[in-house]
Amino acid sequence: MYDNDDSLLGVRTLLGLNKKEKIVVIKQLETQDSGNFRPALTTIKATGNTEFVLACSMDIMEDVLKQLQQVGMMTDIYSYIITNLDVQTLDLSPYQYAGTNITLARIIDPEDTEVMQLAESIYKFRKTRDASIEDEVLFPSWKMRYETALIADAVQLFYETLYDLTIDKKKSITAIPLSCHEDSSWNEGYTITNSMKTKTVKGLTGLVKFDIEGFRTDFNVDIMELSQGGLINVGQWNSLRRSLNTYRPEKISTRIGADDLFNRTFTVIITISQPYGMLTETTTQLVGNDRFEGFCIDVIRELSSILGFNYTFVIQDDGANGVFNPTTGQWNGMIREVMEGRADLAITDLTVTSERETAVDFTMPFMNLGISILYKKPEPVPPSLFMFVSPFSAMVWIMLGVSYFIVSICIFIMGRLAPAEWQNPYPCVEEPEFLVNQFSIRNALWFTMGALMQQGSELAPISISTRAASGVWWLFVLIMVSSYTANLAAFLTVETLMTSFKDIEELASQNEIKFGAKKGGATANYFRDSNLSIYQKVWSYMVHHPELMVDTNEEGVRRVENENYAFLMESTTIEYVTERHCSLAQVGGLLDDKGYAIAMKKESPYRNGLSKAVLQMQERGILTGLKIKWWKEKRGGGNCAAKSEGSEATPLDLQNVGGVFLVLTIGTILGIFGSFAELAWHIHQKCKKERKPFKEKFLNEMRFFLKFKQQVKEVEAESSSENSNPAALDILRK
Repeated sequence: MYDNDDSLLGVRTLLGLNKKEKIVVIKQLETQDSGNFRPALTTIKATGNTEFVLACSMDIMEDVLKQLQQVGMMTDIYSYIITNLDVQTLDLSPYQYAGTNITLARIIDPEDTEVMQLAESIYKFRKTRDASIEDEVLFPSWKMRYETALIADAVQLFYETLYDLTIDKKKSITAIPLSCHEDSSWNEGYTITNSMKTKTVKGLTGLVKFDIEGFRTDFNVDIMELSQGGLINVGQWNSLRRSLNTYRPEKISTRIGADDLFNRTFTVIITISQPYGMLTETTTQLVGNDRFEGFCIDVIRELSSILGFNYTFVIQDDGANGVFNPTTGQWNGMIREVMEGRADLAITDLTVTSERETAVDFTMPFMNLGISILYKKPEPVPPSLFMFVSPFSAMVWIMLGVSYFIVSICIFIMGRLAPAEWQNPYPCVEEPEFLVNQFSIRNALWFTMGALMQQGSELAPISISTRAASGVWWLFVLIMVSSYTANLAAFLTVETLMTSFKDIEELASQNEIKFGAKKGGATANYFRDSNLSIYQKVWSYMVHHPELMVDTNEEGVRRVENENYAFLMESTTIEYVTERHCSLAQVGGLLDDKGYAIAMKKESPYRNGLSKAVLQMQERGILTGLKIKWWKEKRGGGNCAAKSEGSEATPLDLQNVGGVFLVLTIGTILGIFGSFAELAWHIHQKCKKERKPFKEKFLNEMRFFLKFKQQVKEVEAESSSENSNPAALDILRK
């Protein structure tokens, strides 16, 4: 995060050190109002990043740090490296107990004797110039900025250089007037400059020493870390060696441990909300903490066993978690009880929001969740009368019909071309006068239909080409029938569910189903504060239909069961409800990502210890076990047996079976070429035997081939004209 172009120069240098090419997000802190960085910081917080380099000028640094705390970014999950060398001059005490990892650098040691002497001199100088300055108001050394120290070091270096030249070396230096617009220079200036480069002095910023190019070298930078006791020195970087030496003290810790919470007694405020906090189901009268049970009750008990504190549960009478009223400027509910000190801790289904973090502190979340939609389970779609056509898409059925007719015509053509398909109708006659072809257009259609229906047609291909084409057709039919059978079984067994909507966009775009959320809850506020158009549409609907907003989650669940109503609520509560109300289900995914956490007073010293214990419970699986206990086992959990959600079988489209059609096309084309090859070879052999020209014979065959209605072919032989029987020929033709 940076604020101006000067800061950006340092950021560019820092990016050059990114050797591992990690992703670094650069954000300029722009203000809409004078000094208001909260909108920009809130946007940065929403990204989920927790490690920052803060490169800001001192003009805005104090405001930025304060507003980081106000938007909830000064907690123990955040880390900051601050590049400005003057940050130590600010009052950092408001952030000492936040647990934030703040690292900064300095080149001035405020405890150095010379620094303190200069600070005292500055105070005396101001006192002489302004007598109204009170005596007790001193200029503390830690408020000295590094530019002041650098000026003092520069004056000291210049003085000692002149002293060496004039006193020790007895050199006379005379200043002469020079013009800025001429090329003339002062020769003594080079002497002084070169002497300064070789001079070494002990200044306020450490060792003042230069290299041959005139750059500062061999100086130290202290690395500081903010702890509960203030700034502590944890390391030192040397510019000459380019090395960082760390010497972190043994007891440096910004975390509150178990010892700080041991034997303390806290008032813990809860709400009666299933399954987070409930009255214990029993026939005997209970008193004290035994009156309550639930997920949050068990969380407090586990934390107590880890940290050793005592607790007393009290109930929030109105059940309100906490909403800010902009008119009165006051909070209500549990948040107000914590702010005013009537409760030390607050735990329930209390969502961590940026607005609430301005009023109270939260531990790390003990449960992660998001907003979702509760609605009735979708009903099964009634079966269609023509479900048998569902396994294939319309395009596949069309292509199947087209393939049937094309293959039939190709079989008919190949049958006429292939000489082997012209058979003697009277096998007893060794030298027939006529030949008959079995593949008329009707027979070809019947042959392919028989194969398609997996039935016989009593027609058997004889030639190689027709057999090859028939084999390809049979392979095609085998695959198509198998695919049809498998997909039909899926359509008959898979239950297709009729969903009214699938997500928040579809819900907001329809008018039949009413929807709402809990009044003043984090869910409703999320839609109120969102900038997304669809969420703004949802919020506008809620504003114009206040009668659809409910006071409690239980009321929302009842409306979902009894009305055509969808309820927007936290996903974890939806899980609890759907385990006990089998007619309800969650629709769509999560709309956001947030968490439930324990609230406490701002800058509470117990926050870090509680957060650490929550993390331990998470790592040990305790939180997961408690959720299983209260969601799936206790209070009717597990009544709705897990059942696979209905899904919709997808019809096979052309892209699923396109390869089969391709094989069929290639096989059919090869079959046609094979028929021509068979015909040409037959004519060639016959012409060779009878010594007739091939071309004339081939053209005669093609002329007959084009007479598609003739299925009887005269046998050409030397004696055919003498022995021909015209009457028999007419009978065969008919």
